[in-house]
Amino acid sequence: MKHAGDGATWDRGTEWLRGKGDAADVVMSSRVRVARNLAGFPFTTKATHDDRVQILDLCRRRVMGGEFQQAAGAERVMWIDLHDVEELEREVLVERHLISRQHARGRLATGAGGADAPRAVAVSLPDERVAVMVNEEDQLRIQVIRSGLALGELLGEIDAVDDALEGGLDYAFHPRFGYLTACPTNVGTGIRFSVMLHLPGLKLTGEIERVKRAAEDMSLAVRGFYGEGSEAAGDFYQVSNQTTLGKSEPVLLHEMQREIVPRIVDYERHARRTMMDKRRRVLEDKVHRALGVLRSARLMRAGEAMGLLSHLRLGVVLGLIDDVDQHAVNELMLLVHPAHLQRSVGRPLSQPERRIERATLVRTRLGGDT
Repeated sequence: MKHAGDGATWDRGTEWLRGKGDAADVVMSSRVRVARNLAGFPFTTKATHDDRVQILDLCRRRVMGGEFQQAAGAERVMWIDLHDVEELEREVLVERHLISRQHARGRLATGAGGADAPRAVAVSLPDERVAVMVNEEDQLRIQVIRSGLALGELLGEIDAVDDALEGGLDYAFHPRFGYLTACPTNVGTGIRFSVMLHLPGLKLTGEIERVKRAAEDMSLAVRGFYGEGSEAAGDFYQVSNQTTLGKSEPVLLHEMQREIVPRIVDYERHARRTMMDKRRRVLEDKVHRALGVLRSARLMRAGEAMGLLSHLRLGVVLGLIDDVDQHAVNELMLLVHPAHLQRSVGRPLSQPERRIERATLVRTRLGGDT
């Protein structure tokens, strides 16, 4: 049985941090997720402890089989029993977007469960492109994720992974309503398409709220860096479809991949061009000031680091900074978060210590003064 520390190279960048792919200047990552439940069991919100243990055992056997590993394109699959690992390890998984905060806590929105509730996640290695949460709000939350705008490719990947699991698990399915899920908004295909967008241009030009309202008017969910219930960090926003009932996967894919996301990308690029054309000095000052602080600060909070790294990333993709690699900035956006920071140091850190270690890490990675 694998735990988070058994062979996991958490210092290695994940696939979605590469900064490559279509529209990668704006689209940090694409993700496709499906929700599934097992026939013959109550939903997780109503399941007993024994139900969850049995579900966990059934899913472990199927996930750790060779058919799933092959479908996931993985060298190996790591299974992590979340109720058996320390809180810090669970937070690392949250920061890497491999599990939700709710799954880390083990406590559902209904109040059921807790830290010792039987639950797990399986992760494909070495790229972490595929993850399967077991006993979250739904008994199975399967996700595939990669850098750039790649929802079409991911749909093919998740179909293969889903088929590999369904070959040995009996999914709860209704001939009229489709896949049955704990939340009515997921009933039907059970699929969610989402993208992580970096929108500093819209934020700087004061257009971000208008774009958010327009997205919500199109029945899209607009969330922060860690999804539901989180705030935007470093000008990053997750945009996803809200409902799945009544629309086929091709229709949902077309809306997101061909219409909605390209429109937002165009808005952001226009905002960046406007800044470059009409307020270049202001933009250059903001970008170089961010780099100067990152390379010299001795104390730094996580929110401050994300804001500065956001401006630095903008400067890199616009060609205003030529001695910093975009991938390095993307990785820092992960490593400055509390769990990764403490894991890199190898011990728990107080808030004042985190500020010191975070500033040191950033200076070191960006070639600042020591």
